[in-house]
Amino acid sequence: MSTTHDSLTQAPTATGAEHAATSGPKQYYRFKPWNIGRYLIWTLFALALILAPHIFRSSLALTMASQIGYLIIICLSYNILLGQGGMLSFGHAVYTGLGSFLAIHAMNLAGKGGWPIPLVLIPVVGGLAGMFFAILFGFVTTKKSGTTFAMITLGIGELVAAMSLMFPTFFGGEGGVTTDRVYGSFLGFNFGSQLQVYYLIAVYCFVCTALMYAFTGTPLGRILNAVRDNPERVEFIGYNTQRVRYFAFIIAGFFAGVGGGLAAINFEIVNAADSLNAIRSGGYLLFTFLGGATFFFGPIIGAVLLVFASVLLSELSKAWQLYFGLVFVFMVMFAPGGIASLIMMNLRVAKFGKFNRFWGLYGAFALAAIPLIVGAAAVIEMIYHIQLNSALGPRLNFFGVALDTSTVASWAGAAALLLIGLAAVEVIRRRFVKVWGKAQEEIEAEIKRREMA
Repeated sequence: MSTTHDSLTQAPTATGAEHAATSGPKQYYRFKPWNIGRYLIWTLFALALILAPHIFRSSLALTMASQIGYLIIICLSYNILLGQGGMLSFGHAVYTGLGSFLAIHAMNLAGKGGWPIPLVLIPVVGGLAGMFFAILFGFVTTKKSGTTFAMITLGIGELVAAMSLMFPTFFGGEGGVTTDRVYGSFLGFNFGSQLQVYYLIAVYCFVCTALMYAFTGTPLGRILNAVRDNPERVEFIGYNTQRVRYFAFIIAGFFAGVGGGLAAINFEIVNAADSLNAIRSGGYLLFTFLGGATFFFGPIIGAVLLVFASVLLSELSKAWQLYFGLVFVFMVMFAPGGIASLIMMNLRVAKFGKFNRFWGLYGAFALAAIPLIVGAAAVIEMIYHIQLNSALGPRLNFFGVALDTSTVASWAGAAALLLIGLAAVEVIRRRFVKVWGKAQEEIEAEIKRREMA
């Protein structure tokens, strides 16, 4: 650790010495050549991956952790397009799905002795497959940007999904393609247990996350941000914006294919109906946005939400997609930067010592949200019960409470909770906006004062 003074940039003079004696030089510390904060975060990330199966020991938790691992890679690869390049893609599942199919065929060939590929390299095969198809399709899609790019990716996604029905030998038809991942051993591991598969996914998750983070600091990553923000100026200084988008598209396709290969190893089956459709691409878009596409760690949050939604919430309610659709709408309206932006804004407030005035407001928000959420969920569940389960009778169990869709009391009670929650949230929201605005004004004034000092 070295101590650095502002006055070390030039030789001291008499005037400079007098000024230092009166005001004192500013002193700060740097850790060279290590960035302690960054290494601490990456160490905590690695420890979380290592300790997760030992903290959450159930088979369900291990399955969810495995899915989170490869979905982190996929969502981060999608964020190369959306967050870093400003490319709204509706066909990212093409590269994860085709990577999965090539990976599972490689596993079958390796199991029969055709290809000497150990299981630990199968995700690389999926990555190369995703990169190949990104090279092929990306040359066309990156010719345009904006809405045109989005429509082209949607068309290519639907094209590939339709082609999967035309080539049942490769795509396996409606049943998909199955495999057996236990066809050899690597350093004594045969990957027959889910725990061994999880650690394989965890290693790839950490390495791919580190590589994609490193990409953000490369010249290509920086110029990709510039293409996102001001493509005209980038062209003016001599860069080919289409080529920049194309290279980024290829890199995103590679990591998407790696995630697809890990998914094939995890499930030992790949189905075109689940891997290549537009719903899958929409899921990557939805949860990457919810996590926060403008921050690197945002898609990691989105991947966790995606697994919890598809595994846990889907078991609790048939209307889980509606719930997340509503959450998506509210996030677009009130927090377009996603959950990561909310975290960073509150950390900024805490950094300037003004977070204490928000504790009560956040607590009030939480209390007001309870009747709002309960009332809205009760209305939605009763509607779904009438539409889908009317043959089972008018009664349904709503988290231990019996609701009767044939009585006015159930509907009136749910509506009353909903309206009370809406009114309470609106009152607190108005108060929050005033306090938040005042805090931001004070922060900006403090920043200006520090700059002038």
